[in-house]
Amino acid sequence: MAFSPITCESVSLFQKQASGDPMRTLAAMALSRTDLNDVDVVTESAAKMRHKFSVEIKTLPVTNQERSGRCWLFAAANVLREKIAKELNLDGFELSQSYLAFWDKFERANYFLESILDTADLPTDDRTVSFILATGVHDGGQWDMFANIVEKYGVVPKDVFDETFQSSHTQGMNHVLNRNLKVCAVKLRQMVQEGKAQEEIQKTKEEMLGKIYAFLCSCYGNPPEKFDFEYVDKDDNYHLEEGFTPRSFADRYVMDLVRDAVSLIHAPTKDKPYHETYTVRYLGNVAGGRQVRHLNLPLQEFKAAIIRQLQDGQVVWFGSDVGKYGDRKKGVWDDQSYNASLLTGLDLEISKEDALDYGFSAMNHAMVITGVNLKDGVPNRWKIENSWGDENGKKGYYICSDSWFDQYVYQAAVLKKYLGDAAGDAEKEPKVLDPWDPMGTLAE
Repeated sequence: MAFSPITCESVSLFQKQASGDPMRTLAAMALSRTDLNDVDVVTESAAKMRHKFSVEIKTLPVTNQERSGRCWLFAAANVLREKIAKELNLDGFELSQSYLAFWDKFERANYFLESILDTADLPTDDRTVSFILATGVHDGGQWDMFANIVEKYGVVPKDVFDETFQSSHTQGMNHVLNRNLKVCAVKLRQMVQEGKAQEEIQKTKEEMLGKIYAFLCSCYGNPPEKFDFEYVDKDDNYHLEEGFTPRSFADRYVMDLVRDAVSLIHAPTKDKPYHETYTVRYLGNVAGGRQVRHLNLPLQEFKAAIIRQLQDGQVVWFGSDVGKYGDRKKGVWDDQSYNASLLTGLDLEISKEDALDYGFSAMNHAMVITGVNLKDGVPNRWKIENSWGDENGKKGYYICSDSWFDQYVYQAAVLKKYLGDAAGDAEKEPKVLDPWDPMGTLAE
């Protein structure tokens, strides 16, 4: 097609219009020495973001994922720890995020290599192969991927398998691991193309995994096989429960929550009718484990299920796009607290449907909803437990407006008993989405 160039006449007209617009002159004065997000604040709306909630679950102090993309693991572990803390009368407790990340990395490496073998007859510039290679193994994940790890490997308290530098500063480790996986991919694809026997290919893959396992042990330490659970309750009583395995500990305390939770999404796009389930090709971590499966619900049903769980005293894992309309220092997300369109003169309005279809927005961070404020039964703001430490927000707890929730919250893990009439829909056979579908985005 022929592209239309910008003409000198057009530039002259644009210059005249811009210089003659008092709003552009005022904006230039403001923006010359001030960050855009500090200029376009709507004070009246921002003042409504108060930490006051009609439904609020008292929860433990926030955690800190540090320089890693493990938000989904932190958020999910924080949901589980509340059940343990309540049962055992604890005022402080964490599950080991490092333990979960170790097994996720190891399983993800195998899943990557199996995906490479499954697509070995396709050229490397095929879109699916390119996506697999570009994605590699990283820190992000989904609720069902968390459930896969817990169901296979269990969980342990944090003091049984604590953080290392590599577990909380993952960039270098991930770079080395992904370089190795690319080397492995080259070798495995060559073996397939040369017609090597399946047994020889799998043996080679096992040797690759053995080296990866050893590397992960160097980064995280050797994951425990057995441990004793020691804790001191709120009344300063010491307790000792001996002889746990990670799996028996999970069975004892949290497996019911893991197995009963359903991943709900709100994706108002034409390719995803409501009350249907969806999965994503080549998205997962445990080969042979449960699929990543989403039940798509209309917004009001999606929110109602979350509220029912909160009202019953249970926090909710959720995924959203935290890169929009946020103040990290104050711990607030609210699209009504900013008016960038007025400041910039640009058309910035985009629907949730178009934001998904045009790649403007997708889930990128998982946290925990711990409260909601209802006015005449309708939510106007939500309380959020983040995993970025306690320096920002209200000791690490954040808040979002309901309008921001409507636009930028995409996923929540809700127990089946709170789904109401939609519970049966969760059992439907899922439609398979392409690997690059926005509902396959991983929270980091």
